Amino acid sequence: MEMNLVILCIGNKYGGDDGIGPYIAKKLINKTKGDCYIIDSGTNPENYTSLIKKLNPKLLIILDAVEMGLKPGNIRIIDKSKIGVMHISSHNIPISLLISYLEKYLKKIIFIGIQSKRMSGNLSEECKKSSNILIKNILNNNFENIDIFE
Repeated sequence: MEMNLVILCIGNKYGGDDGIGPYIAKKLINKTKGDCYIIDSGTNPENYTSLIKKLNPKLLIILDAVEMGLKPGNIRIIDKSKIGVMHISSHNIPISLLISYLEKYLKKIIFIGIQSKRMSGNLSEECKKSSNILIKNILNNNFENIDIFE
């Protein structure tokens, strides 16, 4: 089985802006076409590696809240080499390890981080607004206007 796109949305929906992944997954689930598969992995993305390998997407997008030292809600594509220098949520395994493992099986992986404001309470308005913009970009397959984290 081969999909065009799999979107792995990571986060704790009860953890403030860490809930950005589940929020995006919920918004995308009924808006995507048949060649796109949405996964809300919660805080355990490693539990979905077998499914992702079976789906064998041409592109895997991984979404998560990230501490990049930017204004809350800022969205960046983050190269795997930059992941070790930032705090990425509170998950069971490092995202860099997850990406390294999946790279052995997949053609292309893009990791997109959204700068968090808080990691408790509700999703911040800044992250909610940014995630709605990101959803539009995903639906239009438009990633060119997302800055790369430097």
